[in-house]
Amino acid sequence: MSTTVTSKEFSLLNHKPALFVLFFTEMWERFSYYGMRAIFVLFLTASFSDGGWEWTRERAIGLLTIYTSSVYLTPLIGGIIADKFLGYQKAVALGALAMTFGHLAMSLETEITLYIGISLLIIGNGLFKPNVTSIVSGLYDKYPERKDGAFTIFYMGVNAGGFLGVLLCGFLASNLSYSWGFGLAGIFMFLGTLQFWFGREIFESIGVTPSKKADISNAITDAEITEEQVPENIQRDRYIVVAILAFFTVFFWAAFEQASGSMNIFARDYTQRALTGNSALIFKIVDVLVSTVPLLIISWVLLKLFGQTFKKISLSNIVLGISFLSIWGIVIWKLNVIITQENTEIEASWFLILNSLFIIFLAPLFSKWWESKFNPSAAVKFGIGMILLGVGFGALAYGSSGIEQGAKTASVSLIWLVLAYLLHTMGELCVSPVGLSYVSKLVPAKKIGMMFGIWYLVNFLGNLIAGLVGSSIDTIVAKYSMSHFFLIFTVIPGVVGLIFLVLNPLIKKLMHGIR
Repeated sequence: MSTTVTSKEFSLLNHKPALFVLFFTEMWERFSYYGMRAIFVLFLTASFSDGGWEWTRERAIGLLTIYTSSVYLTPLIGGIIADKFLGYQKAVALGALAMTFGHLAMSLETEITLYIGISLLIIGNGLFKPNVTSIVSGLYDKYPERKDGAFTIFYMGVNAGGFLGVLLCGFLASNLSYSWGFGLAGIFMFLGTLQFWFGREIFESIGVTPSKKADISNAITDAEITEEQVPENIQRDRYIVVAILAFFTVFFWAAFEQASGSMNIFARDYTQRALTGNSALIFKIVDVLVSTVPLLIISWVLLKLFGQTFKKISLSNIVLGISFLSIWGIVIWKLNVIITQENTEIEASWFLILNSLFIIFLAPLFSKWWESKFNPSAAVKFGIGMILLGVGFGALAYGSSGIEQGAKTASVSLIWLVLAYLLHTMGELCVSPVGLSYVSKLVPAKKIGMMFGIWYLVNFLGNLIAGLVGSSIDTIVAKYSMSHFFLIFTVIPGVVGLIFLVLNPLIKKLMHGIR
């Protein structure tokens, strides 16, 4: 392919404009998911006087576990439905609409609508999650060497949504009511649905109709021809690599997904969040920067997208523009409330934005790394990610070492949570987007939708284990200590990381040239 064609095709920040339409679609879906999840356990365990339901920690984390694990189980079915019946685009749109109604049902705050809402969210995620990723994969079928970078940029959109969702849904839940927090998630999920549907023209033929083969733009590509000629033994070895990566990634998510459960409780009940004097002033400055700088960066990307796609998908861009104006309005109101307060108490859900915030800043750096000559192999990336995750929990174990056995409250310095989220985020960037990219490169195109669904089974198992262990936080703290609880998640990922480094030569051999 000539340089001119390539330059034209990758005209927006060295990637396809269509990638950034999906970037924003995924951003709104993650806004709703993480925004709701950030306040879910806090709502269920809060006192009646604070607007909660006074559930036990075990029961609340148990329900969260059912939800967070199930949303990764249904993508297997959703991928098959899209491949056989709907096509990726219709599946994504229907899934987004189901999630819209799910969030709105939860905002009614009755037990029956809570369960209805969770059910709709699980179904919607199943249709949405594997198929939006399949469209990203289809955009880059001709350019497999660019997939790592594309998925990392796409993952930045995932976490931009997570950042905004936690920031604003948590704020509304604390300053108005939990109902407003759940409702805001639904509103932006609906706007995301419209933005995707009105912008689908830019994806050309990718995912328009169901097919036994993955939809790609315009014609059969050289990539497909190559895949058809792959010897059976080589493809078998590549499936083995996918299985190895999937098996060990379960341990990653089992530890990482403590964030919305046990780590959220640690932030609320064991972390010093009330600030006065200079500490309050410093936090206000940090909060202003945290609330505006990432949003400015995302808005800059938005304007770049407008410049290249407004004529082609104008209605989609108008919806996207309205969404961002609304976001800016809520952020300005939030900052006005925070700044005018004499002292500050940090919302427990606020710490969850750190993961997404760090990804927004670090994702471009990791994307550059993966595209450079220093790009490490798959096993090394996964090994580094696991070790970083374990070190992050090691920081929490050290920081909580002074908490007495069985204590229900404490005032640990917030620096340990901040450090843990930084290390966890760096680990996540080495595992999650890279895993998606390797699945798309190691699996034949005709099985992409189904295989992405199977990959999400890994998240299902990880979330299930995370909930089972996390719901035992009170039992473990009572019998041992909070430090012992976090040491569980220090040792296991660290050992898995070392295993990956040892297996590196074998995995490289089984990949047969895939980088």
